[in-house]
Amino acid sequence: MAWPAVLVIVPVGIIFILSGLIVNLIQAVLFILVRPLSKSLHRRINKIVAELLWLELIVLVDWWANLKIEVYADDETFELLGKEHALVISNHKSDLDWLVGWILAQRSGCLGSALAVMKKEAKVLPVIGWSMWFSDYVFLERSWGKDERTLQSGFEWLEDFPMPFWLALFVEGTRFTQAKLLAAQEFAASRGSPVPRNVLIPRTKGFVSAVTHLRSFVPAIYDATVAVANCQPAPTFLTIFRGQSSVIKVLLERHSMQELPETADGIAQWCKDAFVTKDAVLEKYFAKDIFSDKKLQDIGRPKKSLFVMIFWSSLLAYATVRLFQWLSLFLASWEVVAFSIAFLFLVTIIMQILIQSSESERSTPAANFTLSEGTRQRLLPR
Repeated sequence: MAWPAVLVIVPVGIIFILSGLIVNLIQAVLFILVRPLSKSLHRRINKIVAELLWLELIVLVDWWANLKIEVYADDETFELLGKEHALVISNHKSDLDWLVGWILAQRSGCLGSALAVMKKEAKVLPVIGWSMWFSDYVFLERSWGKDERTLQSGFEWLEDFPMPFWLALFVEGTRFTQAKLLAAQEFAASRGSPVPRNVLIPRTKGFVSAVTHLRSFVPAIYDATVAVANCQPAPTFLTIFRGQSSVIKVLLERHSMQELPETADGIAQWCKDAFVTKDAVLEKYFAKDIFSDKKLQDIGRPKKSLFVMIFWSSLLAYATVRLFQWLSLFLASWEVVAFSIAFLFLVTIIMQILIQSSESERSTPAANFTLSEGTRQRLLPR
């Protein structure tokens, strides 16, 4: 690992983990004391508390790596962002698509009420996964027999949400890799369906469930098409820590929930058609460097995340100095040093877990398959 990454990971890891544990503790207290009395009040307070943690990741993107996010949308859609409930669907192009979504939510004023449907393993991740659990994220087990009821209850739980929320659903079910694309292409070719070149085939059961249960109180679907700029690597936590910038392009289209078909088959087909359209948009971009004719919107770069990082850094620096002063009264010097080394080791382990959990190679693997070299060359993007 390069030294710039190490020099950032260690101090940021210490701040993030310590502040995260404080946030988790506050969230736990709120969950026990406030939520039973008023679910609405709990959600309003938790929104503020969760943002105190999540903004620490945004500051890395905005002010360290200087990642550029270009949003293409019509003015009406852009004006409505953060002012209404919305179901957000997107292709899953990079390891940090969810963080791109957080950044757009933060710009729209609803970071603390940005939710997602995620695999159940995420909720046990130290700090960040626990924070998501307290924030009403929906966690699935990848078994439809169990997940169908989980989704239904999770969607119904949001009906009285007191402020605009975004619920993100990655309907491809996994992150994009060339191996998974090849498996998707083989499956599509065997069924006589359009063969994708830049997206995976959507898994529509969850989307059908979402539309069926949300359409009575969620007015819109935000359909996001995400692309990494040509000739640039997809962002990962490691590239962010190294300060490597890149450009993420996002085409955002708003669809009224009431425009979707009423039947399950019709809703599923709408989703499939949406991904065929995404594939065409991405194919045109990669072939001709033309992404969208919609307006490039200015999302700015607010300083709020910087202020939050300064607040946590100052608070924790003061607390750390006082802690070591207190420890020195009861422990020998070598014991204080040993304590410090053990703590840094723990921070390193936790940060490694968080980084590895975001890597696409560790997401759901593609099914086993065998293709001839000729078929492989015919199916994969040129």
